[in-house]
Amino acid sequence: MFMAKYSKSAGDKVERAMKEKNEGTLKSGRSGKKVTSRKQAIAIGLSEAREEGAKVPKKAGAKKSASKRAPGKAAKKSASKSAPKKAAKKSAS
Repeated sequence: MFMAKYSKSAGDKVERAMKEKNEGTLKSGRSGKKVTSRKQAIAIGLSEAREEGAKVPKKAGAKKSASKRAPGKAAKKSASKSAPKKAAKKSAS
């Protein structure tokens, strides 16, 4: 049997985003700039579908970040907090 990666609602969101891009009305999040990239339009559609809880695979970067990067950051933070900083002494001349 074939198992779909994306739900129908996710496809509808991407289709709507592509139509808006072609019309020139699709804007990016924070900056509000007009989206001209096809890939960016698809990403916006998938992101909106993800927020609604539609069946969409996880982002490519999300797999690695949780397991590998977090422990390294925690170790660095704890090491810097435990070691006291030495103040630079001024020479009396």
